[in-house]
Amino acid sequence: MELGRVRGQVVSTIKQDGLHGLKLLLVEPVDPLSGEGGPSSRQFVAVDLAGAGQGEVVVVTRGSGARIPPHAGHVPTDAAVVAIVDSVVVDNETTFRKSE
Repeated sequence: MELGRVRGQVVSTIKQDGLHGLKLLLVEPVDPLSGEGGPSSRQFVAVDLAGAGQGEVVVVTRGSGARIPPHAGHVPTDAAVVAIVDSVVVDNETTFRKSE
Protein backbone atom coordinates (compact mmCIF):
# COMPACT_ATOMS: atom_id res chain seq x y z
CA MET A 1 0.00 0.00 0.00
CA GLU A 2 1.05 3.57 -0.51
CA LEU A 3 -0.08 7.11 0.22
CA GLY A 4 -1.57 9.36 -2.42
CA ARG A 5 -3.43 12.65 -2.73
CA VAL A 6 -6.65 12.90 -4.73
CA ARG A 7 -6.07 15.43 -7.51
CA GLY A 8 -9.28 14.96 -9.42
CA GLN A 9 -11.97 12.66 -10.72
CA VAL A 10 -12.15 10.69 -13.96
CA VAL A 11 -15.62 10.55 -15.53
CA SER A 12 -16.46 7.65 -17.81
CA THR A 13 -20.00 6.88 -18.95
CA ILE A 14 -19.01 3.74 -20.84
CA LYS A 15 -17.15 1.18 -18.72
CA GLN A 16 -16.99 -2.50 -17.90
CA ASP A 17 -19.98 -3.81 -15.89
CA GLY A 18 -18.01 -4.28 -12.65
CA LEU A 19 -17.10 -0.57 -12.62
CA HIS A 20 -20.66 0.80 -12.82
CA GLY A 21 -21.47 2.76 -9.67
CA LEU A 22 -17.80 3.17 -8.73
CA LYS A 23 -16.05 6.55 -8.73
CA LEU A 24 -12.68 6.81 -10.49
CA LEU A 25 -10.12 9.17 -8.95
CA LEU A 26 -6.94 10.76 -10.26
CA VAL A 27 -4.33 10.16 -7.54
CA GLU A 28 -0.78 11.45 -7.12
CA PRO A 29 1.71 9.53 -4.92
CA VAL A 30 2.87 11.47 -1.84
CA ASP A 31 5.92 11.24 0.40
CA PRO A 32 4.95 10.11 3.93
CA LEU A 33 7.59 12.46 5.40
CA SER A 34 6.14 15.60 3.83
CA GLY A 35 2.62 14.65 2.76
CA GLU A 36 3.39 16.12 -0.65
CA GLY A 37 4.13 14.70 -4.08
CA GLY A 38 7.42 15.27 -5.80
CA PRO A 39 7.82 17.15 -9.08
CA SER A 40 8.08 13.86 -10.98
CA SER A 41 5.14 12.15 -9.22
CA ARG A 42 3.22 10.23 -11.83
CA GLN A 43 -0.55 10.48 -11.40
CA PHE A 44 -2.71 7.38 -11.87
CA VAL A 45 -6.38 6.38 -11.86
CA ALA A 46 -7.77 4.42 -8.88
CA VAL A 47 -11.18 2.99 -8.08
CA ASP A 48 -12.59 4.75 -5.00
CA LEU A 49 -13.74 2.25 -2.36
CA ALA A 50 -13.57 4.72 0.55
CA GLY A 51 -15.58 7.76 -0.58
CA ALA A 52 -12.55 10.06 -0.87
CA GLY A 53 -12.76 13.66 -2.05
CA GLN A 54 -10.63 16.24 -3.82
CA GLY A 55 -7.35 17.00 -2.02
CA GLU A 56 -7.61 14.21 0.56
CA VAL A 57 -4.63 12.02 1.42
CA VAL A 58 -5.57 8.38 0.92
CA VAL A 59 -4.20 4.85 1.22
CA VAL A 60 -3.99 3.11 -2.14
CA THR A 61 -3.45 -0.56 -2.86
CA ARG A 62 -2.14 -1.60 -6.25
CA GLY A 63 -1.83 -4.78 -8.26
CA SER A 64 -3.72 -7.94 -7.32
CA GLY A 65 -4.83 -6.39 -3.99
CA ALA A 66 -6.90 -3.85 -5.93
CA ARG A 67 -9.04 -6.64 -7.43
CA ILE A 68 -10.11 -8.27 -4.17
CA PRO A 69 -13.35 -6.32 -3.45
CA PRO A 70 -16.32 -8.49 -4.53
CA HIS A 71 -18.10 -5.65 -6.36
CA ALA A 72 -15.02 -5.21 -8.59
CA GLY A 73 -15.55 -8.77 -9.81
CA HIS A 74 -13.26 -9.72 -12.64
CA VAL A 75 -12.63 -6.13 -13.70
CA PRO A 76 -8.93 -5.55 -14.47
CA THR A 77 -8.37 -2.80 -11.87
CA ASP A 78 -4.81 -1.91 -10.93
CA ALA A 79 -5.31 0.58 -8.08
CA ALA A 80 -7.95 1.13 -5.40
CA VAL A 81 -8.39 3.79 -2.70
CA VAL A 82 -9.06 1.78 0.47
CA ALA A 83 -8.81 4.42 3.24
CA ILE A 84 -8.80 8.17 3.92
CA VAL A 85 -5.83 9.26 6.06
CA ASP A 86 -6.36 11.26 9.27
CA SER A 87 -2.68 11.55 10.19
CA VAL A 88 0.78 10.15 9.47
CA VAL A 89 3.37 9.69 12.22
CA VAL A 90 7.01 8.94 11.32
CA ASP A 91 9.61 8.47 14.08
CA ASN A 92 7.17 9.82 16.70
CA GLU A 93 6.65 13.02 14.67
CA THR A 94 3.37 13.87 12.96
CA THR A 95 4.22 14.60 9.34
CA PHE A 96 0.64 14.99 8.13
CA ARG A 97 -2.67 15.80 9.84
CA LYS A 98 -6.00 16.11 8.06
CA SER A 99 -7.54 19.58 8.32
CA GLU A 100 -11.00 19.72 9.83
